[in-house]
Amino acid sequence: MKRTKTAVLALSLSGLSAVAQAEPASQDFVPVSVKSTSAQSEAKGFIEGQSLSGSTRNWYARERATRAPMWKYYKSDGTRHDTHSRDNWVQGTILNYTSGFTEGTVGFSTEVAAYNAIALQRGRAAVAGPNNRTLTHSDGDVIGQWSKMGLANVKARVSNTTLTAGRQSMDTPVLAFIGNRALPSSFEGVSIHSEEFDNLSFDFGTFDRLSTRTEQGTSKFVAEYGDRAFEADHVNIAGVSYQPLKSLKTSFYVSNVEDLWNQYYFGASHELGDSAVLSLTTGLNYYKTKDEGKSKLGDIDNDTYSLSFGLTHQAHNLTFSYQQVNGNEYFDYLHDTNAIFLANSLLSDFNGPNEKSMQIAYVLNMAQYGVPGLKFNLYNARGWGIDGTHYKGTGYDVRGLDDENHYEWGIGTTYAVQSGTLKDTTIRATYTAHRASKAQADGSLDELRIVTTIPFNFL
Repeated sequence: MKRTKTAVLALSLSGLSAVAQAEPASQDFVPVSVKSTSAQSEAKGFIEGQSLSGSTRNWYARERATRAPMWKYYKSDGTRHDTHSRDNWVQGTILNYTSGFTEGTVGFSTEVAAYNAIALQRGRAAVAGPNNRTLTHSDGDVIGQWSKMGLANVKARVSNTTLTAGRQSMDTPVLAFIGNRALPSSFEGVSIHSEEFDNLSFDFGTFDRLSTRTEQGTSKFVAEYGDRAFEADHVNIAGVSYQPLKSLKTSFYVSNVEDLWNQYYFGASHELGDSAVLSLTTGLNYYKTKDEGKSKLGDIDNDTYSLSFGLTHQAHNLTFSYQQVNGNEYFDYLHDTNAIFLANSLLSDFNGPNEKSMQIAYVLNMAQYGVPGLKFNLYNARGWGIDGTHYKGTGYDVRGLDDENHYEWGIGTTYAVQSGTLKDTTIRATYTAHRASKAQADGSLDELRIVTTIPFNFL
């Protein structure tokens, strides 16, 4: 069950509406060519290139179940009670130090980021913990303030290729940090990112621990929707991103989640036309997931894809998205990550066994009307045909899903400060309603979320 994911449509679709072109998107072929410049040759030095920056985020969410109670809380006597409501309010602050790269053929650098969280709502009944929003003790008692090292790594760079070892942030279709809480998640391991070509880049990595959004320690990797008693000791990834046309971006990634699954991803995004008149953005995302090794979650054979079409005319963007899961288990990804690059991943992921879903979304960019930085969005998504009755495995609790359905709608606004002391500060408010049939896992609830993020720089 994935009830905790932010409805990030206001941000993701705003990206589509912000692609206004001064001229039609070029369909010219881009030949593969070696970069004429080297990032390492431009290194300023360990101290000369250093920076000290960060951000502070005020994160508030108010949830109300509209049918049956969805959460539980502990009273002081240790008894557990049902509740229809959950309120979480946290201030998360990041202080990030990044050195410059040393000069020479091989450059070295380091990155350290301290994370701090302060719980502004501390009532047991209100928070309804433990959960992945406010850190609590096992009895639900809120931890008022906590800190951890969110990032801590060293880097070595040759030309335009960088090796990173330690706790780091990744953003790929098969392993990606999730930043929809007061603080983001991160991963421990070794990765290589190479950009030796102008329109071709590569990623490789191996990771063994996860630093979650709302915990001080680290944990092994587990599935988001599968039985979390089964852990993966290592996650290995590899991928390539290629831009064959100025208007076309593609990527192919693979991941090996040891003894759980192998996953293959292909994605493409294409732009056509001139948004001053009318432009079309087409997006395709496809995942193939198969069990591997000891198959701790049982047999997995899942094909999932989404296809979206976005029409943009000046300030207006209208997007239609279709998504389908072909498999008798959930389309799954790693817990506390955002490795689900599918069009209909909203408050619900719309990823039930054999589920089909449709979404229509609208974004208004007020920059065209003299208010740069202000955007509004509205969407409605519906999922149907959820059927787990043919599932033969043991790792997913889906056999009770028989022709389940659900729908979700949301409205939101985002404002980014354009100038002054608070430049780049963002304020985002979203209201989401989700309604589900009896056995659909996400339940029926309303959520109001207000998030303010203020960046700052010292060096």
